[in-house]
Amino acid sequence: MTPTLVIHGGAGTITAQEMTPAKEAAYRAGLAAALEAGRAVLMGGGTAFAAVMAAVETLEDDPLFNAGRGATLTRNGTAELDASIMDGATGRAGAVAGVTRVRNPVKAAAAVMRATPHLLLIGPAADDFAAGQGLEMVEPAYFITPHRQAQLEEAIRTQRIALDHDVRLPEKSRMGTVGAVAIDAQGHLAAATSTGGMTNKMNGRVGDTPLIGAGTWAEDETCAVSCTGKGEAFIRCAAAHQVASLIRYRGMTAQEAAEEVALRLVPAQEGSGGLIVVDAQGGVGMAFGTSGMYRGVVRGRGPVETAIYR
Repeated sequence: MTPTLVIHGGAGTITAQEMTPAKEAAYRAGLAAALEAGRAVLMGGGTAFAAVMAAVETLEDDPLFNAGRGATLTRNGTAELDASIMDGATGRAGAVAGVTRVRNPVKAAAAVMRATPHLLLIGPAADDFAAGQGLEMVEPAYFITPHRQAQLEEAIRTQRIALDHDVRLPEKSRMGTVGAVAIDAQGHLAAATSTGGMTNKMNGRVGDTPLIGAGTWAEDETCAVSCTGKGEAFIRCAAAHQVASLIRYRGMTAQEAAEEVALRLVPAQEGSGGLIVVDAQGGVGMAFGTSGMYRGVVRGRGPVETAIYR
């Protein structure tokens, strides 16, 4: 099996007309860095699980994306972060929601899976657990960037609760939920997703990202999936699990299943966004019902491929 890694950095209102060459280059460099981090794991004989964690951790540390540092802010001006990870080989998963101090929420999600009998921990207790596991902790202010503060002010001014890409600012930069899916040389699958949620969201709001079956899914028999978009819609249609069901029961390809969910089922729930898929044969699917989605793929030692627009 050729190891394959697919990533996304969020879907939304992203157009070439609003992107400067320098900003586009920065986004593509961020995506490429995440792909190389995950590929290094896979080509070193590592697992799909370790690869998606490495890719997502890289994106969490990049303030261009809505996860970790640079996450969207709640209406109170705080960053509340969600993440999940799932191992397709075992069916085990872990997640955290509403954390404010752990530097890399995806690592906290993996620790929940490995060190507890639970699947999801939330809020201050999840932060305390992460600290007890020896994960790197930061002050809440670490996550806040000037761009996100300006974006929140604009969302409050226009009375909107918005997807991260859809609040327009003069510099026209965009940021997004991040995710990764992979298949390793042994044919095992994994998926991980991380986000700050929606700009101007209510404190305590949780979207699809930390909910297994909604924003993240992985099982060796079918596929691995990571979603991005309006979380409430993805939750209502169990988007990530729907992809697996379409592959299992209707014999769809990864691309066909991705399109069915992103272009029909999510809009039927008054939502928008996109998702990435890798199936049990290494087939790749990417679909989004918005004007753009930051995304990329790498297969074995082949070239790193990144894309932004339709």
